[in-house]
Amino acid sequence: MDEQTGTIIGYVRVSTEEQADSRAGLEAQRAAILAEATRRGWHHVEIIEDAGYSGKDLRRPGIVEALEALRRHDASTLVVAKLDRLSRSMLDFAGLMNRATREHWSLVALDLAVDTTTPAGEMMANVLATFAQFERRLIGQRTRDALAVKKAAGVQLGRPRTMPDDVLARILEERAAGRSTPQIAAGLNADSVPTVHGGQRWYPSTVSRALSGAATREAEELARATAGEA
Repeated sequence: MDEQTGTIIGYVRVSTEEQADSRAGLEAQRAAILAEATRRGWHHVEIIEDAGYSGKDLRRPGIVEALEALRRHDASTLVVAKLDRLSRSMLDFAGLMNRATREHWSLVALDLAVDTTTPAGEMMANVLATFAQFERRLIGQRTRDALAVKKAAGVQLGRPRTMPDDVLARILEERAAGRSTPQIAAGLNADSVPTVHGGQRWYPSTVSRALSGAATREAEELARATAGEA
C-alpha cells in the first residue's frame, strides 16, 4: 500500500440543488475516495463538500476551505473522485497544479490517474496542463483575431477618455509652468482630484499618459487643420 502521511482532504461536489438533496452523487464520490484511502493506507481523511455549486470556477466555499488548509499545511493532499468535480476548466486545473507545486502539496484525481505523488501520475497531470496551456493560447488567438476584425471595421477599442477638460487643462498648465510629473501628481492627490478612470490616486506615470494623450490629440488636430488648408 502507498502510505501517505498527514491529513488527506477528499473533495466532493454536485452542481444542482436536486443532486445536493438526494446526496447520491456526493456519497458515491465519498465512497470512491474512502475506498482509495483504505487501499493506500491513508489514515486521516477529511471530506469537504460543495453541494449545489457549479464547477465553472473555483469560487466555492468548500474548495476555498480546502485550498486554505493545504496552503497552511494542515493537510498534505487533495483527492477527488473525478477531475470535473474539482473543476470543469482546464485553465483552473493548470492553476491548481502550479499552486500545488508552489505550496508543496499533492493532487490526486482518481478517474484520470492524476497523482502528483507518483512519477506516472505527475506525468499525466503535466499532459493535462499542456492541454490547458494550448487552450489558453487558443483563447488569446481568438481574442486577437476578434479585435483585429473590430479595428478593421473602424470600431474604437479600449476605454474612452473620461478625464474632464478642466483637469487636463490644469495638468497642461502646470507642465507648461515647469512642474515635474511627480509634483503635478502630488498636487492632484492633495486636492482629491479623481484619476482618468475614477481612481483615488495619481502617479507620475498617470500624469505622463495624460500629457502623451493630449500631445497626440493636438498633433492629430494640427494634421487635420493643415490638410484642410491644403
